Amino acid sequence: MDFKRIITFLLTVIVTFGVIAWTSPTLVKNIKLGLDLKGGFEILYVAEPIEAGKDVTKDALVETARSLEKRVDAQGIAEPEITTEGKDRIRVRLATGDADEEAIRKTLKKPADLTFRDPSGKVMLRGNDFVEGGASVGYNETSQPLVQIKLKDASKFEKVTGDLIGQTLGIYLDEEQISNPGVSSAIPGGVATITGSFTYEEAKSLADTINLGALPLKLTEKYSQSVGASLGQLSLEQTVKAGLIGSVLILIFMLVFYRIPGVIAAICLITYVWLLLLVFDWMNATLTLPGIAAFVLGIGMAVDANIITFERIREELRSGKSLLSSLKAGSKHSFRTIMDAYVTNIIASAVLYYIGNGAIRGFALISILSVLLSVITNVFLSRILLSLLIKGKAFNKPSYYGVKEGEIRGL
Repeated sequence: MDFKRIITFLLTVIVTFGVIAWTSPTLVKNIKLGLDLKGGFEILYVAEPIEAGKDVTKDALVETARSLEKRVDAQGIAEPEITTEGKDRIRVRLATGDADEEAIRKTLKKPADLTFRDPSGKVMLRGNDFVEGGASVGYNETSQPLVQIKLKDASKFEKVTGDLIGQTLGIYLDEEQISNPGVSSAIPGGVATITGSFTYEEAKSLADTINLGALPLKLTEKYSQSVGASLGQLSLEQTVKAGLIGSVLILIFMLVFYRIPGVIAAICLITYVWLLLLVFDWMNATLTLPGIAAFVLGIGMAVDANIITFERIREELRSGKSLLSSLKAGSKHSFRTIMDAYVTNIIASAVLYYIGNGAIRGFALISILSVLLSVITNVFLSRILLSLLIKGKAFNKPSYYGVKEGEIRGL
């Protein structure tokens, strides 16, 4: 027995599994779930110009998507997926969990167009006259909450208020009048104030709404889909349960049917799954049901790679070759078959990624990653570990590799 190779094999396995055991809880905890697993909703908006007769430009569509993303961020929703599609569509996918879906939908579509108007309804100041994100909560001399808004041009506000001395200056959010204070003198300083019987929460909500600003385009819901948080959690639990049962059965099959190569396959499959989780975490990706489907498909292909290699090795053993010769010949002859299947999968996944969107792209990306990581673990790592055991001469009997001596033609 070559103790050096056996010890190298054991150290490789112990270190690998030690790293896996140490990092896996953090990796699993860091996985971000998509709306189909966490619960949430998806909306496809059709964009139209605010003013009739104008076109929906690409820049306006992108700017509207950015505005929607800011509104989602303001709601504290992590990892929103907001993409433009075609010439006039925006798709929004939000994993909201137990959050109030209806309130979020209203906030997404709300124009939040702030205007200051004279008593005749003439607009004196528009939203673009105010500093972006310049609305905040303040207090008057009686500690009553109010909303303060900074103006870009202080002299313009002073002139407007100077022209309206003795009259009112109505403050409107969209078409709703939220305040109608009287003007007793010109107001310098460039800070407008919205007063009313606000609580702090109401004043804060109004300031946040003003800070969101107006959307460049008008949005109409074309399609929507909701997944309840409990349904998403149930889907996740059932998927994980099915995945664990399937994985255990596969490992048992490999161990019973292929024996020593089955042990190598189990080590490589566990390493492969860990590497996939590691890359997933590194990419800061979001896991969805199609992603899990690609994940399971990748495991199936990884098992296939091992089976093809081990069957070829067994065939070489049955022809009368030595263990080491069988390993070299079996690995060589199986490599092309495995790579043909993997390249085919990568081509199909690349096409899906190019023409697809959202969940389809996620499926395609995980499928490609699965193939690349499978080559590293279930082709090269598997051969290295098996080579160490065979050259270590600790398991020399053909029966350790699932071949009976009576099946060997050369004996």
